[in-house]
Amino acid sequence: MSDNSGTPFFNISGYMSGLYAAFDVFPSTKGSATHISHFASSLFEFTNGGVLCALAGNYLPKEQSKDNISIKRLSLKNVNYLQRAEAFSRFVSKQIELTEDELNICHFRDIWGGMPILKPNRNYKTVFEVNGLTSVELPYRYPHLTKSFIQKLRKRELFCLQQADKIVTPSQTTADFLQSLGTPSIKIEVIRNGAVIPEKVPKPENLPEKYIIYFGALQTWQGVDVLLKAFSGLKDFDDLHLVICNAGSKRIAKPYKKLAAKLEVDEKVIWFDQLEQKTLWAMVQHALVSVAPLKEGNRNIEQGCCPLKILESMACGTAIIASELPVCTELIEDNTHGKLVPPERPAMLSRAIRFLVEYPDLAEKMGKQGQQQIETFFTWQQKKEALKSLYSRLNSLI
Repeated sequence: MSDNSGTPFFNISGYMSGLYAAFDVFPSTKGSATHISHFASSLFEFTNGGVLCALAGNYLPKEQSKDNISIKRLSLKNVNYLQRAEAFSRFVSKQIELTEDELNICHFRDIWGGMPILKPNRNYKTVFEVNGLTSVELPYRYPHLTKSFIQKLRKRELFCLQQADKIVTPSQTTADFLQSLGTPSIKIEVIRNGAVIPEKVPKPENLPEKYIIYFGALQTWQGVDVLLKAFSGLKDFDDLHLVICNAGSKRIAKPYKKLAAKLEVDEKVIWFDQLEQKTLWAMVQHALVSVAPLKEGNRNIEQGCCPLKILESMACGTAIIASELPVCTELIEDNTHGKLVPPERPAMLSRAIRFLVEYPDLAEKMGKQGQQQIETFFTWQQKKEALKSLYSRLNSLI
């Protein structure tokens, strides 16, 4: 079962005994929605049903159900981030009240779902999935947040880290960061992101013959400005285009479009917004190269992440050029699956792109090797089985 976005719902029979909380719109075109889909389905396959609590956004119904799976969404308009976050905590608390007698595992992705889940005298086990901490992520979105507010967020994060029975994180860099905050290593389990190897399909008709691709969100730490500067060094390739597939709103892309115009490459940059997954995969499959130009900074260097765009590019059989950061070297090998370049060095990124564009046979070989890497180590089924193994160990303690 799926909706218009192509993101699957969950079709399992049995009784409800799991709750998955995500302070995010689900489903959506963001990478987080892919992760939520696979991890929530793992929980509900293990518990034979449950409730997924998420945000509705502007277009999703407040509730959808099939068999013993319910997706319940909080719908709010004209409220700020903090008001929405606090309302989500109350929303999750209410769902727990309604289903607490049937719950044995609650899995949450953020402090807003975690605080109500980690109430005293609970009879269920808890898993805190840390893809990123709010105290690290939020200042990129709201740069004028006060130091005292960030400290309050960190206090809640430390509470969740201390109180959760188990912590799941997608990279060793993030695991090391959580240990630096005082979390015992024995509580942390690294389960990296996965990818689906899509069926090969024809190239979409609305694409040029030769192009490189970036896809995903456009936050500053993604390095799209670095990519545009690097692309400006490739003007001698008359027929080469840059395709940017933006997972967010069109508004977010405006400063990058202005930069492209300033660099005089705007006529060779093609923009797409909020694509369905199958359409995106087709675009990635036929790109000469995919680029993940992540920047340095505490978000990528200290906290860490596990970039889905890298794994999905490899799954599509497309060579990847990524920043030489620990979160990237955990996933790819330089000159085997693609190329690694120092972060925030447009000239060096430009040279790496030029090299693979000029040697397409080598790029194709790297793409095939990357796809083999996914088949061996990074399928979503492998990650789901690892998560269900964790649930099994927790369940044995109930």
